Amino acid sequence: MTVTLITGANKGIGFETARQLLTLGHVVYIGARDVERGQKAAAEIGARFVQLDVTDDASVSRALTTIDSAEGRLDVLVNNAGVLGDGAVDGPTALRAFDTNAVGIVRVTEAALPLLRNSSNATVVNVSSSAGSFWAVTNPDRPEFGLPLALYSASKAAATMLTVQYAKSQPGIKFNAVEPGTTATDMTAAFGIGRTPQESAGVVVRLATLDADGPTGTFQDENGELPW
Repeated sequence: MTVTLITGANKGIGFETARQLLTLGHVVYIGARDVERGQKAAAEIGARFVQLDVTDDASVSRALTTIDSAEGRLDVLVNNAGVLGDGAVDGPTALRAFDTNAVGIVRVTEAALPLLRNSSNATVVNVSSSAGSFWAVTNPDRPEFGLPLALYSASKAAATMLTVQYAKSQPGIKFNAVEPGTTATDMTAAFGIGRTPQESAGVVVRLATLDADGPTGTFQDENGELPW
């Protein structure tokens, strides 16, 4: 069975991705900062839970050690945890946005690499955003053009670049970034926009279930590769 870890998976797109991968037969570990919420989410859909705060090295290490002890490998990693970083554009807010949305990818991926190398079809999906695409934010026809989210956009640009660099440095593991689509979640509630998490999770699931000869180093939405 395919062993999958999803960060920030107690709600929103991460939770729906977990639900859909479970129906495909994956063993799914829901990673979440909050133990009570994470355990509740995992129990609701029959997943497993690991406490995982992507901004805390010790938490990340413990989570991957737990999966190693139980499974001995990791086939799919979905780096989904993220924050909007809205409000004041200042140093503390910027540090929080980048620590979660970009540095968090580094923490979890580095801890997971030994387990991913034990898989015969290792795949990493980084949930990014076209809000971090120069092409999208300078295009008046795109919804990202009017989003006042400088720190979120910049940190997601970093997430996409990390994806490309990991794909180059880890040729035995597929790394792809995904724009899941504008989604109505707790994080975007203030904007009153977006489709259901179930729909957007389907985009993540497609990249999480690639064949061994699938693409790597790409940035994609539901229609294929995106410029950025």
